[in-house]
Amino acid sequence: MAQTDTARPLRVGVAGIGIMGSNHARVLAELPGAELVAIADPDTAQAGRVASFLGCEAVEDHHALIARGLDAIVVAAPTHLHHPVALDIINAGVSVLVEKPVASTVEEGREIVAAARAKNVTLMIGHVERFNPAVQAVKKAIADEELLSIAITRVGPFPPRMSNVGVVIDLAVHDIDLIRWFTGSDIIEVQPQTSSAMAEREDIALLQFRTASGVLAHINTNWLTPFKARTVHVATRKKYVIGDLLTRQVTECFDYRPDGSYSMRHLPVAYAEPLRSELEQFLGAVRGGKPPAVSGDEGVASLEIAISCLTGRSEASQRSSADRRRVVG
Repeated sequence: MAQTDTARPLRVGVAGIGIMGSNHARVLAELPGAELVAIADPDTAQAGRVASFLGCEAVEDHHALIARGLDAIVVAAPTHLHHPVALDIINAGVSVLVEKPVASTVEEGREIVAAARAKNVTLMIGHVERFNPAVQAVKKAIADEELLSIAITRVGPFPPRMSNVGVVIDLAVHDIDLIRWFTGSDIIEVQPQTSSAMAEREDIALLQFRTASGVLAHINTNWLTPFKARTVHVATRKKYVIGDLLTRQVTECFDYRPDGSYSMRHLPVAYAEPLRSELEQFLGAVRGGKPPAVSGDEGVASLEIAISCLTGRSEASQRSSADRRRVVG
């Protein structure tokens, strides 16, 4: 990937100024080494408000962003627009961070990845949960351990902003990515149970997986719980690690004894805003021409698993063995 001039700030923009896009813009406006030049959204009033607050320009669409000669653009538009918007940006030779999920379909995701590779620009997928300090503490605690099982809970009330996807694409895709990242292994078996209790699309999902390395994993997610809960439990041969992703407390149980007793300790967790860490990683990859923290291929792989949960078909039945690449991380 091509490097950029390290002596000047990277000129950046954001396409899509909803909740997530507004947060991207806020963080980019504060990052050293970055200049937030412009933001784009069809809701010109919303874009104007955010631009006025952040001291940047509001433009009509991503084509106008491209015309500003930017080094990088964050795509935080609705998922069905990721494919056309990202392709236009990439084909203009501009690096891009695409919010999760990478696209609406696996085929569209692969086209985005192929275009970025052909144009030699940085493509990163916005799986921001990887940058949660509690998640990173869990990842460090289980490094070099023999993993046995992973259980993730991600529940909360129905989000009024959601209209075109259910809990699997909106929420569980985060945890599918974490399972692949924690294990360094592909998911090869999927046993999904989903239900639409209150919403048009699925609002309850109980998902079970087996990875190529033999780890069993489980995701419990819904929009029916009146409060938010985000927890990760990882069992290894020698320890049990519990992470609360909201309070950012990580606990490790170890030194099991025949009488059933064990030792417990709280692990240190860094203080950092996940989105800021994610964008720092992205801009570092753009500036240095290095591989991004979350590659396009990883984003497509997690989307493929999520879609298989909705179709009820196992990952193994949809992908040839030649396509089963291990995750590096």
